[in-house]
Amino acid sequence: MKLDIYQIDAFAAGPFEGNPAAVMPLTDWLDDSVLQQLAEENNLSETAFYTARLPDDASPHDPAHPAYHLRWFTPAVEVDLCGHATLAAAAQIFEDVHPDADRIQFWTRSGWLHVDRGPDGTLVMDFPAEPPVPADADPRIVAALNIPVRTCLKATDLVFVAESEDDIASMTPDFAVISPLKVRGIVVTAASDTDGVDFVSRWFGAAAGVREDPVTGSAHSQIAPYWAGVLGRNSLVGRQLSARGGIVRCEVRGDRVHLSGTYRRYLRGTVEF
Repeated sequence: MKLDIYQIDAFAAGPFEGNPAAVMPLTDWLDDSVLQQLAEENNLSETAFYTARLPDDASPHDPAHPAYHLRWFTPAVEVDLCGHATLAAAAQIFEDVHPDADRIQFWTRSGWLHVDRGPDGTLVMDFPAEPPVPADADPRIVAALNIPVRTCLKATDLVFVAESEDDIASMTPDFAVISPLKVRGIVVTAASDTDGVDFVSRWFGAAAGVREDPVTGSAHSQIAPYWAGVLGRNSLVGRQLSARGGIVRCEVRGDRVHLSGTYRRYLRGTVEF
């Protein structure tokens, strides 16, 4: 079997920045075990698979815009929501399939998501907001982060609010403690003291099977509502302080969050198996 594959750096302003995602268009779905093996072989934080065949249980969508069924796999598991691989899939479809479209719709495990293309090429993703709620801090996890922690919160991920941007940038967590946790991942965030950036973060995977994600769009669905409440405004700029780094522009709109970013195409090829 031969399949097309694209690698696109999401939330990237230039080459070798942002978060690389594999995008693999399909005519029909392959067995889940094969999808998982492909994602493991690609060995990126996420592989996005999509097909134009919508499932029978998909709710109605706007027929004026192209619609696809989208799924995301880490090298270890299928996940319910992924930002950077959604942005990458939309970028590939906009450029290669629907160059005249201004919106792409995706049916996913998290319902309908859509991605709009701005006149400057920036892509804007419409995601569900997931404001984190206060949670008891596990002393063992806090100790494993190796930085001072102000607040512990819980959404899809555990969210820890740190004292400073410097703490986030320099932290070296104990992965022997974090990796076995029964939670998708851990977000560590702090207010930024860099001009033009409101907050910073890093994301470390546990059940998702990813050690550290370069730029995690779905984490911003959780921390953008938090920082909107703290800072008193809905338009925010987040920067993920991984080694590659990336900027995520956030607009909190009630129960939705718009996450904006740019991308760079890196690779196009053929997978044979």
